Amino acid sequence: MGDLETEVVLLPAVRQLEMLRAGKLSVTELAEAHIRQVERLEPQLNAFADFDAERVRMQAKQLEAFEGERGLLHGLPVTVKSSIAAAGYRCEIGSLLHKGDVPREDAVVVARLRAAGALILGTTNCPEFLMAYETANLLHGRTSNPWDLERSPGGSSGGESAAIAAGLSAAGLGSDSGGSVRVPAHFTGICSLKPTPGRVPGRGHLPPCVGPFSILGAIGPMARTMTDVQLMFRTLVGQDAADPSSPPIALRAPDIEELRRHTVGFFADDGLVPVTEETRAAVDAAAQALRNAGFRVERFRPHTLEQLRKLWWRFFVQCGAMFYESEIRGRRHRLSPIFSEFLHIAESAGPLTSTELLNAWAELDLLRSKTLEEMKDHPVLLCPVASVPAFRHGERSWAIDGQIVEYLDAWRFAQWFNTLACPAAVVPVGSSLKGLPIGVQIAARPFEDEIALGIAAVVESAFGYRPPPMARI
Repeated sequence: MGDLETEVVLLPAVRQLEMLRAGKLSVTELAEAHIRQVERLEPQLNAFADFDAERVRMQAKQLEAFEGERGLLHGLPVTVKSSIAAAGYRCEIGSLLHKGDVPREDAVVVARLRAAGALILGTTNCPEFLMAYETANLLHGRTSNPWDLERSPGGSSGGESAAIAAGLSAAGLGSDSGGSVRVPAHFTGICSLKPTPGRVPGRGHLPPCVGPFSILGAIGPMARTMTDVQLMFRTLVGQDAADPSSPPIALRAPDIEELRRHTVGFFADDGLVPVTEETRAAVDAAAQALRNAGFRVERFRPHTLEQLRKLWWRFFVQCGAMFYESEIRGRRHRLSPIFSEFLHIAESAGPLTSTELLNAWAELDLLRSKTLEEMKDHPVLLCPVASVPAFRHGERSWAIDGQIVEYLDAWRFAQWFNTLACPAAVVPVGSSLKGLPIGVQIAARPFEDEIALGIAAVVESAFGYRPPPMARI
């Protein structure tokens, strides 16, 4: 692969689009550059669940010949997590129980990508039924992190993050009910947004974002820069009239002065679970970058975080297992080790009674209200994404400051904002002692996605994406 082609696929999506519009690159040439990057790195990464180079070439020719009004993403090669319906592409949710499933209709977000002229490269790998922070399954195998093949790119949007970080895709779609677009972005050194649920329509996601997952879950954009994430958000956002959780809120474009009116509260841990020294340094560095940009940044941490985490556990872990019970009954022998591990964790807590579920639902509303009231003077929060950077495949606990941090506890920083239904963006800021990326998280109040995106872009301007070494070789 030539040096020029390698550089092209690692450019920001907005720069690739500029080159297409200026005629410096054709749609077929850009598609071919991505095909070659996929063919070179996919055998090591295993990021895709469905990729066909000839199908990509055919799409590229059709887009190049298109003579109508071209959309915002015309010719941009993108990917879609294999839990989001893309007509004609495998959407198996990483499970043998769904082997060969190919939807006939696009999810709303995929239809919007196509309408904007995006070129769908394929669908990306995820853990079975999305219930893990590591991407592996019996259907497509294990996905590796382009920064270190012995480590995970995270989950459940791990295939998506690996593909984007290594230049196999310019941008894409993940989904997030407990950190699933944010932890993978943090692990691989890219950017992402978990939107307020419904602002990016969730119809067409599998499994459906219903019940407690209509609050916890959201489809979110992932890319190498915040400018690219903002572009994807502008393309995807807007009410879906058939989705009862999709609000009629117009897209906003706050300027820097409006962004600076939001005091940022920052904290490096929750007082219960530690983070690595490099993670703490990354949060401090991001806070200083915002101060340098004219923002008021103060130490602040809501008092409700542990209660929010416990509620997340009830809804994601316990309710999640209950949702899947009817589908997996009598077929557990076909489940992957990672999903079986999730079920073991859930079953150790026991099933929820109807009274417990009703009380939890009421407590959720009260806690959300209490937390948002606490955030009145600090409507934006800056904090870690996780306690640790990318872990080795199969690791489930880590020693930090003499304390053992267990698997699900390490990602609590992401889980809070699912329970709150807050938008939260991730940008790469620091590095571990081993050179692994470390991201930080910028969260805002519900429906203030543009505020989170705008402030995250300010942070990114001081740091930003670095390509993993294997992407350039």
